[in-house]
Amino acid sequence: MIGRIAGRLLAKTPPLLLVDVGGVGYEIEAPMSTFYKLPAVGEAVVLHTHLTVREDAHLLFGFATAQERALFRELIRVSGVGPKLALAVLSGVGVDEFWITVRAGDVVRLTKLPGIGRKTADRLIVEMRDRAAGGDEAPAAIGAVSAVPGSPLQEARHALAALGYKPAEIQRFTEAVYKDGMSTEQIIQEALKRAVR
Repeated sequence: MIGRIAGRLLAKTPPLLLVDVGGVGYEIEAPMSTFYKLPAVGEAVVLHTHLTVREDAHLLFGFATAQERALFRELIRVSGVGPKLALAVLSGVGVDEFWITVRAGDVVRLTKLPGIGRKTADRLIVEMRDRAAGGDEAPAAIGAVSAVPGSPLQEARHALAALGYKPAEIQRFTEAVYKDGMSTEQIIQEALKRAVR
């Protein structure tokens, strides 16, 4: 298992990262909550990682904190929740907010995340409520990374599409929050806040 990556950030194209570790470039998929905390391209980065081995691929997921990784691991243990959906949850609500939502039994809030319907939201709350009851914040298909040319708005829309939002939703969310001078990360962050309202 690869549990931690420390190296130089070569590229960040939400939701994908490319990190150079001793001359080897690791493609890592990360939630937007991690993207908000990343240093600039070319700088040193440390990520907590989770390796998923499938018949057709080895997929590496990276997280800014151990709590994000722990929640990701708990989420993928729930029936019907895979890595992509777990990343969408972390991108949309974050660790603390997720546990608050589960404790409150707020199915409506969870169904506002892409890919989560009523049944999945109910299942998440039922299966994770016991873990959240104690107040603990967390129990202890990647293609080639390529630059997405264009404006921060285009990059943000690409990232939201990769998280599973529909084109009409992406258009609506980004148009509502976009202001001149915003970075890609700012646009994504504000769009995700609007998506889960």
